[in-house]
This record gives sequence, structure tokens and C-alpha cells, in this order.
Amino acid sequence: MMPGGLSETKPATPEVQRIVDEVKPQFESRENRTYDIFKAIVFRTQVVAGINYFIKVQDCEDSYVHLRVFQSLPHENEGPSLVSFQTGKTRDDPLTYF
Repeated sequence: MMPGGLSETKPATPEVQRIVDEVKPQFESRENRTYDIFKAIVFRTQVVAGINYFIKVQDCEDSYVHLRVFQSLPHENEGPSLVSFQTGKTRDDPLTYF
């Protein structure tokens, strides 16, 4: 993968689910509601001065959101930050840059 480009789409890993769990309160605050289901499905990464994660998350029975989460470099010792998101997605919507 070249720097700045998006990786291929991969199945979510426990590490990606941990990131999703960490940004869930940020998402819920912006949406002004809580979610019982918040499960990472697939993800892509983009190497910048840290890593942008583009993650498809199931947020209810048949609804999905796309999250863009920034994880800074390890020496900065900061947790993941929710940069932006897209709601109203389906399981089949491609995960693209936004």
C-alpha cells in the first residue's frame, strides 16, 4: 500500500472493534442517542501522520454507519478520535474515502 492511499477492505479485527468501542461515546454524543448494537464489520486504513480508519459499523438490525477514526502515532499517547461519519448505510454500500 502506498502512503496516503486506502488499503483494501478487510474483515474487522478485535483491534478494530476496540477502536469502535472507544469512539462509540463520541458518535452517540454527536447523534444524541445511544446504540445497543455497535459492531465493526469491515475496515480500510490510510497511513497519514498516524492512521485513518474507515470502518463499517452495524448500528441496528439492518442499518450501518461508516466511521472515519484517526489514531495518532503511538508516541503521542492519544486515543482514537472520531473525525466524521456517514449514517443510513447498508451492508452492501462500499467503504470509500469521505
